Order: sequence, then structure tokens, then C-alpha cells
Amino acid sequence: MPRFRRSAEGAAIAIKTAAVRLDGGMRFVARVGSGHDVAFDDRETDTAAGPTESLLAALAACTGMDVITIARKKRQTVESYVVHARAEQRTEYPQVFTRIDLVHEIVGPDVSEVAVRRCVELSATIYCPISAMLSAGATEIHHGFRIRNTGPSPFEAAAEVIVTGPFARPDIVRTIAPA
Repeated sequence: MPRFRRSAEGAAIAIKTAAVRLDGGMRFVARVGSGHDVAFDDRETDTAAGPTESLLAALAACTGMDVITIARKKRQTVESYVVHARAEQRTEYPQVFTRIDLVHEIVGPDVSEVAVRRCVELSATIYCPISAMLSAGATEIHHGFRIRNTGPSPFEAAAEVIVTGPFARPDIVRTIAPA
């Protein structure tokens, strides 16, 4: 199967595939187009992450990959990096996420607050497709950071950078001005 097709306007459209098979109980194993397997389960048997937990983790991984790539291009030296994700989910059906808080925790000897802010903003507004898809629906995503500079003039800083969603087109977002 081709991995790309052309839209009516001639733009390249990537094709992603997955085949999900029942593996006993409520456990499912997905084989994605790249050939990797991903397991899912429910809370009762709990042998793998649930689908919504996996979506939250995928969002954190997606934005994390963007931010670290951009930070490296900006020549930021990162000693440790963790993306913390916390979601609020409706208890009524459909049980969608209504709010997600993402905090990029970055430690390094020459980490710049301005550079990290820009990395987070670019991921939230341009590069992370999972963020764009969730923000286009019922989910409001708060993108922020906490940094600890361990260099000769150490400092710590934290801020919310931008809020995307809900029901926002990915190309139209509101930026929170630095304090």
C-alpha cells in the first residue's frame, strides 16, 4: 500500500495504517504501518496502557520530540528533559479530554528561557500533529515549561507559553505574552 497520495490540489498526503487485533479479554495489539506493535488494555485486566492514556503519552512524546529537536538546533545543552502531561477527562460519554496541561521540564548548563519558550510555541502551533488534532476538537491544551539552568549563573524559570483549543483551527491559536 502506498504511504502517500496526492490531494485534489496536488499536495502530498501521508497515509498511516494500523491493524488492531483482539489478544484475549479486553487486550488489543495494534500493528502499525511501520511494523511496530502497540498493546492496549482496559482498567480491569490492566496489562497495558488504555487508549486514552496512550493518546496522552503520544501527545507528550510528539511535542517532546519537536521541542528537543528545535532546542538542539538552537544549540541548547540539555542534561535532562521530561514532558509531564496531565489530562482532565469527562466522565460522561463520550469521555473526551477537556483539558490537558503539558509542562516541559528542562535542565541544562546553558538553557535559555527565550529559546525554550520558542521551542514550546513552535511545537504547539506548527509541528505537533497530535496537539493540532486534539486542539481542533473539545480539548484545551495548556503548553508550559519549567527550566533549571545549571550553568555559571544558575536560575530557574517557569511559565505557560500558549493555550491551544478547544475547537480551534490548528493555524489559529492564541499566544500568552511573556510576563
